[in-house]
Amino acid sequence: MIEMKKKALNVHGLLMEKFGEPIWRNPLPAIDELVSTFLSQNTNDVNRDRAFDSLRAKLPTWEEVRDAPEAEVIEAVRIAGLANQKGPNIQRALNQISEERGELALEFLKEMPVEEARAWLIKFKGVGPKTAAIVLLFSLGMPAFPVDTHVYRITGRVGLRPEKISVEKAHPYLESVFPAEAYYAAHLNIIRLGREICKARKPACAECPLSKICDYVIAQKQKTLPAT
Repeated sequence: MIEMKKKALNVHGLLMEKFGEPIWRNPLPAIDELVSTFLSQNTNDVNRDRAFDSLRAKLPTWEEVRDAPEAEVIEAVRIAGLANQKGPNIQRALNQISEERGELALEFLKEMPVEEARAWLIKFKGVGPKTAAIVLLFSLGMPAFPVDTHVYRITGRVGLRPEKISVEKAHPYLESVFPAEAYYAAHLNIIRLGREICKARKPACAECPLSKICDYVIAQKQKTLPAT
């Protein structure tokens, strides 16, 4: 684990040299981020944002979203895909939050230990470790490391996690190897690396700042070496 932590720091440093300090969009209130992350599942950022804006235009308050006919919410978020699942999941979560807290706000989670806050979010249908981590990290400033498809792919290629570990178990594992103060930048820079260089089908390894420490690159080079 000590060697893995050193490698994680090296990855973080190299990505900072390549991309600099990343800045995400302006943080949303936690309820907004929760809904946005529901909408982001299995779609791209453009359609997520279009669905979010459509929902807010038709139903300007979260109380209105919570209390609207289900069909109206489904239609408002249709552009995000899987609307028949996402719409009811959003309304169900808003109803549960209202029932338990008496208001539609999640800022109280900042007063909890991070694992307790994570467990509170994951109990909602449609909220997994990634959704919970995004809300905790980006809206509430709590130490959580979201693992999306880019993060999972790249940490596997580079050799920052066990090869067979599940996406769910990769969340606590990567939180254990990266220092908490690096979660924000490392998460965003790994995603940028995945979108621009370390793509799923044709990784541009020659352009990659991690090529010298990447298990995938090293293995590819060994395949091309002549037998001795």
